[in-house]
Amino acid sequence: MTLRNERHLSMDGLLTRIRSGEVDTVVVAFTDMQGRLQGKRLHGRYFADHVAGHGTEGCNYLLAVDVEMNTVDGYAISSWERGYGDMEFVLDPATIRLLTHLPATAMIQCDLEWTDHTPVLQSPRSILRRQLDRTAQHGWSALAGTELEFIAFRDTFEEAWDRGYRDLTPANQYNVDYSIVGTTRVEPLLRDIRNHMYAAGMNVEGAKGECNPGQHEIGFLYDDALVTADNHAVYKTAAKEIAAQHGMSVTYMAKYNQREGSSCHIHLSLRGRDGSLVFWDEENGTRSKLYDHFVAGVLATTADFTLLYSPNINSYKRFASASFAPTTIAWGEDNRTCAVRLVGKGPAARMENRVPGADVNPYLALAAMIAGGLHGIENELPLQDELVGNAYASDLPKVPHHMRAARDTFAGSAIARAALGDEVVDHYVNMAEVELTAYDETVTDWELRRGFERL
Repeated sequence: MTLRNERHLSMDGLLTRIRSGEVDTVVVAFTDMQGRLQGKRLHGRYFADHVAGHGTEGCNYLLAVDVEMNTVDGYAISSWERGYGDMEFVLDPATIRLLTHLPATAMIQCDLEWTDHTPVLQSPRSILRRQLDRTAQHGWSALAGTELEFIAFRDTFEEAWDRGYRDLTPANQYNVDYSIVGTTRVEPLLRDIRNHMYAAGMNVEGAKGECNPGQHEIGFLYDDALVTADNHAVYKTAAKEIAAQHGMSVTYMAKYNQREGSSCHIHLSLRGRDGSLVFWDEENGTRSKLYDHFVAGVLATTADFTLLYSPNINSYKRFASASFAPTTIAWGEDNRTCAVRLVGKGPAARMENRVPGADVNPYLALAAMIAGGLHGIENELPLQDELVGNAYASDLPKVPHHMRAARDTFAGSAIARAALGDEVVDHYVNMAEVELTAYDETVTDWELRRGFERL
């Protein structure tokens, strides 16, 4: 098997390190609906003797809980009536990496199968794999990069919990967008994240400050879409772990406060399986017709797939005018006010989807983009005129501004059901229903402040 790069381990390489004592812990993990790594920490010898050859198991409720890990009703795959049985964690040896921020620890990521070895269709990694298989049938591969922002605080996670996540001290006290001084103030944390993620097999570009106090972004080089999603999930978890080691905390909430939200802009392009250009007409020096159809499809399905781009109640509070988060479904050449920004030429030609926030599940968002783009190609959708100027002032259709609207559009989308399957759509519609019900039943601090005495 070809390694993703020289910093990844083969299975034989991992087993050699276990036998020598260099590795004594193996994290076996998959990505859940909320984009989190879930799984087990196994002793190295147990992994080598009992798991390396055939994987392990875990309860199927892990794909049927809310964000607080409560079992909830409405999921076809997992319930009290079905007995909460097991899923198989199928090891993907291409994902083996050392986690150098943890002592003697390696990680391997997994696909999910039922005990009869059929895939768990609702698994985020399975959902993306299905769209990548569709892409491969056309003779293409998908390349992607995710730009994930976070806000860092001087408080530990435990202190933040005790304070109800309020009155925390951000790592910077003012806007440090592109500021070298601002990133230097947080460099011990940023440097550790960069270097440990490089050691874990990721190709790190760099770090920069952002607008909200304490807000930063660490960028990674684009890669195969599945590799990018795998790396995104590992990085997001590891950054929290490394922050905790520094006595700090980070949040990936899309909208932590009334200031700028945290985004996850996703860059995507297609290539021929031989690496040839698909999105660019080299002879004429222009975008290819196929590229235009792909972008047209992503735009045409933005509302259909917004639930996968913005999977939480909080996600929708990021969509505000003049916020660098898009409100209008439009495209523009290097225009950051639009939902889709086209950048680059030749091999660098790619689309940037600016709808997702930092809370996005990368597998689901990439699957949605590819499904939308393939819809545009297969139906030869024409690309609407470019929006020039301020998209916030446009009267073009808007990105759904509430989870309820996104849920209803996703549930009723024939395109989503054809591309993803009824089982997947119904599963994630139920996830949205669970969150909406919990939100509707909650009395917020805002209500108490406004109503306790004055109403």
